[in-house]
Amino acid sequence: MQTGSPLFRRGWVGLVLVLLLLLASCREEVEIFIPEEVEVTQPEYTSVTGFFLLNEANMGSNDCSLDYYDYAKGKYFRNYYASRNPSVVKDLGDVGNDIGIYGSKMYAVINCSNKVEVMDLKARRIGQVDVPNCRYIKFHGGYAYLTSYAGPVAASFDGSYKQHGYVAKIDTTTLQVVDTCVVGFQPDQLDIVGGKIYVANSGGYMVPNYENTLSVIDLETFSEVERIPIAINLHHCIADHRGILWVSSRGDYGNTPSRLYAYDTRKNRLVQSLDVAVSNLWMDGDSLYIIGNQWSNITQTNDKSYAIVNTRTMEVVSDRFITDGTAEEIRMPYGVAVNPITKDIYVTDAKDYLTPGRLYCFGSDGIKKWDVLTGYIPAHFVFIGENINEH
Repeated sequence: MQTGSPLFRRGWVGLVLVLLLLLASCREEVEIFIPEEVEVTQPEYTSVTGFFLLNEANMGSNDCSLDYYDYAKGKYFRNYYASRNPSVVKDLGDVGNDIGIYGSKMYAVINCSNKVEVMDLKARRIGQVDVPNCRYIKFHGGYAYLTSYAGPVAASFDGSYKQHGYVAKIDTTTLQVVDTCVVGFQPDQLDIVGGKIYVANSGGYMVPNYENTLSVIDLETFSEVERIPIAINLHHCIADHRGILWVSSRGDYGNTPSRLYAYDTRKNRLVQSLDVAVSNLWMDGDSLYIIGNQWSNITQTNDKSYAIVNTRTMEVVSDRFITDGTAEEIRMPYGVAVNPITKDIYVTDAKDYLTPGRLYCFGSDGIKKWDVLTGYIPAHFVFIGENINEH
């Protein structure tokens, strides 16, 4: 769940807007998607057979959904989870925050439903793992590691909220939480490098006193061994193949902007800081694709950007990976992914957070190939096929 302002733009604000609009009786009925397949392009045959797209939906709506794109058929399947699980009440639940594949199972982190939904690779339900206010997931050595805010979905605007989060260790065979490790305040994305788990602590519920550290957990002992100061309100945390950890800060939505930091886990020090706004990102080889949708409380506007960082040179090599003018059509860029084989680039548009979103496919040259309607707030991707590393 991304937070575009201290009021959690598409969470708290989205929910308030929905209630106000309903009370005013000026909003059309919410569109409900029945499972549907749409032909969008010609079939494509590579080792990547498809991808799932998790649509977050607004907090309190219980409209989180899962879509699927089949490369061999050239078809996009909306509300795919519902079609595979017709007996599941309320489908996936409330606010999809992350998705990943490990072995023969797929894991969807459903933040406000306080659970991880576990499925097979055809999106058929296997079970769930109950973890409060869960956020991001990563896998290693037969276990899933999941960040949790621990407390309820809440926020203080005087800095008084004091609830440490934790990382849950989940046995992927039994789907049981076998251990927890306390970290900083409101931990978000995590990654695993060199026998350690690095966790981006946000302190997002402690406005204006945000957290500013990475928690470091020793994998063997599953205990926190260090907290490393980076910047306020950390969000994303992803490692490249050189052991450099790329960490984003949301800033404070005012005088302190969002930035991107590179932390060398071998030398144990920051090695780069880039003036790049980061809402979401995707690592593909030496390229880090970044969409920025930076909210300012000062101007009450969003600044949109589409950048590529070369993780080898640690430089911004492109500030415009959409090259054909289509970026002007995208109202609220939200999710991004890159096909590991074809290098096609996928960008989602959350629109106004209250109506169905849209998925755009671009070639590696940044020219649009196709676009299609999605669920509400399309956000998180996972590719399936042979020899694909979990992202």
